[in-house]
Amino acid sequence: MLYIAISVAAFAYILRCADGRYYYGSTSDLSQRLAEHHAGRVRSTRWRLPVELVYFEEHETLAEARQREHSFKKGRTRRKTIELMIQSFPKHRLVPFA
Repeated sequence: MLYIAISVAAFAYILRCADGRYYYGSTSDLSQRLAEHHAGRVRSTRWRLPVELVYFEEHETLAEARQREHSFKKGRTRRKTIELMIQSFPKHRLVPFA
């Protein structure tokens, strides 16, 4: 049996903001990026604090993560599908980022 190790180099993620809207992003370091959001150092979420991580996906490259972020924003992934992804996402996977 052949095993292929997949290294995680990037993340596509979704935050729920205080105003109830979602913020979609991608990064190579999710913990650092979340700290920047919480500290108010991200212009697009600064006025929507607090924010909460509700979903993330792991990708092999930052380009793949950015492509997924783009699909969240541009309607390729419909609002209903995004809501279902968030609802079914295992909450225990969010704990390390809380």
